[in-house]
Amino acid sequence: MQILFEDNHLIAVNKRPSEIVQGDRSGDTPLSETVEDYIRRKYSKPGKAFLGVVHRLDRPVSGVVVFARTSKALARMNAQIAAREIRKTYLAVVANAPPQEEGHLIHYIIRDSSKNKSFITHEGRKGAKRAELFYRRIGSIRNYHLLEIDLLTGRHHQIRAQLAHIGCPVRGDLKYGYPRSNPDASIHLHAWKLDFNHPVIKQQVFIMAPTPHETVWEAFKII
Repeated sequence: MQILFEDNHLIAVNKRPSEIVQGDRSGDTPLSETVEDYIRRKYSKPGKAFLGVVHRLDRPVSGVVVFARTSKALARMNAQIAAREIRKTYLAVVANAPPQEEGHLIHYIIRDSSKNKSFITHEGRKGAKRAELFYRRIGSIRNYHLLEIDLLTGRHHQIRAQLAHIGCPVRGDLKYGYPRSNPDASIHLHAWKLDFNHPVIKQQVFIMAPTPHETVWEAFKII
């Protein structure tokens, strides 16, 4: 487990693509339990240590995940998320170049829970939610392009659905139209940076997660 930030109120780790953030029907050990066990052992805490999930990443996605170590920190981080005060920056590798070097995507998304998938739809449809992001192409190698994405809303599978809609499905993402899966079942989507106001000490916190040690990611030589 790679720890990116830790103090008395928060802990941030670099999630691997195969990990789940919280428990699900797979029965696999979630990252939340691994982090909780680390805190309990490091600080010799009797019983269960408090650990609040601030946000989640899809299982095949890698990158920074923040957990709260106190209920106060959790409530204040949740408030920042609701107010869109946390800046989230992602990296995505796609095979098709986007129609423009940079762009502002606004769509309406509806979630189909039975398929665990989101679809682009029209404004006004019952259950549809506005999804918004900025993207910028920051690199290209061979047949792949690297996009930097500022996520403005946090909808289910938002980046995956919006990029697929403009003809740029994320590498390895069979669910959203990429033709081949990655050998490890990951997709090339990475939660790269988080920038937010610390919920207790009120100082700005900047966290950056290195990309996975994998051939395509490493070919881009991301700093």
